[in-house]
Amino acid sequence: MQLYNTLSAKEREALIEEAGKERLTISFYKYAHIGNPQILRNHFFLAWNDMEVLGRIYVAHEGINAQLSVPAENFNVFKEHLDSISFLENVRLNIAIEHDDKSFLKLKVKVRKKIVADGLNDATFDVTNKGIHVGAEQFNELIEDPDTVLVDMRNHYESEIGHFKNAVTPDVDTFRDSLDIIEQDLAEHKEDKKLVMYCTGGIRCEKASAYYKHKGFKNVFQLEGGIIEYTRQVNDKKLENKFMGKNFVFDHRRGERISDEVIAHCHQCGKPCDTHVNCANEACHLLFIQCEECAEKMNNCCSVDCMEVHALPYEEQKRLRKGKRASNKIFKKGRSPVLKYKN
Repeated sequence: MQLYNTLSAKEREALIEEAGKERLTISFYKYAHIGNPQILRNHFFLAWNDMEVLGRIYVAHEGINAQLSVPAENFNVFKEHLDSISFLENVRLNIAIEHDDKSFLKLKVKVRKKIVADGLNDATFDVTNKGIHVGAEQFNELIEDPDTVLVDMRNHYESEIGHFKNAVTPDVDTFRDSLDIIEQDLAEHKEDKKLVMYCTGGIRCEKASAYYKHKGFKNVFQLEGGIIEYTRQVNDKKLENKFMGKNFVFDHRRGERISDEVIAHCHQCGKPCDTHVNCANEACHLLFIQCEECAEKMNNCCSVDCMEVHALPYEEQKRLRKGKRASNKIFKKGRSPVLKYKN
């Protein structure tokens, strides 16, 4: 059985261009108790590979987290396959706001310890005991209530380019970092405040809602479907949009524009900008915000040192990287000291 990709990203990109067919970028998740994630992983790969599905999918004992690119003509077959699996029947599918046929170029289905890394080791914590889900209309009402605390459950580089008005945006690198910080900051309000959370598609704030209920918070709410579903409902129902800027997404697009406001700044010159890029030096690959002028000036790099490396012949670059581990800057998402205007 073929349980791995046989085409490179470049080969797949060429095939997509040649086919000229529309693809849909979709995300979904489901917390559930899964007995054997490896068997489910193999089942997904075989079925979805035949449907020409591409994307990044994590399967664990606690559920599934998926970001996918599906040929539009295969969407109904894909949906029927999901509905044939008991715990995924009628699962909510978040369809991307902005269209891109090349959002994913490989199919990667991986077994993980957890679908959202949380750093928790508490056997009494039940991730399926979640908070109250609310749609866009009720969410807008809740966040105007003075007894509500609105918390962004995403990381600093996500909220930097877009967030809801008056939201608490923890300055954290990872989801696991935010859990204890938020509990400590709101410890005295476990009973008298409404704790309302949001994230990209709902998966992180759903785990967080269960966690804070576990920790004794009495009134816990989460935005159903996250920013993606909120935007769809706002557009469909003509509601007031209370989100400012872009929604960071974890595919080649790196962001979807939700409002015209640009609330971030180029990390190199400080001008208004909310375009995330990766440093062109493959030994660095740092994620940061860069305007078009700086991209041209810096040859798509984050620093002069990276420009010098990137200017070398490719084989020389490979030789310099050989035997070295990837820089930790990859995971710092814009926190490198070479970025003068980061915050």
